[in-house]
Amino acid sequence: MADLALPDALAEVAGIGFEWEWDEEADEARGIDFEPYDRFEAPERTAWWLRLWTGNPEVDGREFRFFGTTGGGGYAGFWLVRPDAAVSEQPVVYLGSEGERGVIARDLGDLLWLFAAGLGPAEAFGDPGCAAEPNEGFRAIAEHHAPGGRRSPAEIVEAARAEFPHFPDVIDAMCR
Repeated sequence: MADLALPDALAEVAGIGFEWEWDEEADEARGIDFEPYDRFEAPERTAWWLRLWTGNPEVDGREFRFFGTTGGGGYAGFWLVRPDAAVSEQPVVYLGSEGERGVIARDLGDLLWLFAAGLGPAEAFGDPGCAAEPNEGFRAIAEHHAPGGRRSPAEIVEAARAEFPHFPDVIDAMCR
């Protein structure tokens, strides 16, 4: 069975957790819409979900390690595309419930800085330049595990998409 333990930094983030709420009066969301798992999703669950998402009964999802979901059903995880690299050195991807797909961070360090800036996977995918409330707890984790990696969310997402521009095509090829 695959090792399902999260990297330490991601486990620390999950330990803090995320707050999200809908402000009825302002008709807007506050916080980060993300629910991290306490460990990576089991491979058989990943295969099941990816088969539903792609409509392809042949995909097995072995190239992904999902570690959380959004309230709307989007998934975030590592895409195991760098040969022989640790999971924390793999790019982070977002697969939304409405077919959205993209790379949002080049590695765990970049993801930590997105969290520190107040963005979750869906927010980083949808609008990495949006105004968000920085999170001091996540900032401390990012500074500890990814010192010197602080950049704007837009720069982080842009660098990830520039390094992996073909990710949407990879996913499109899986879809039926």
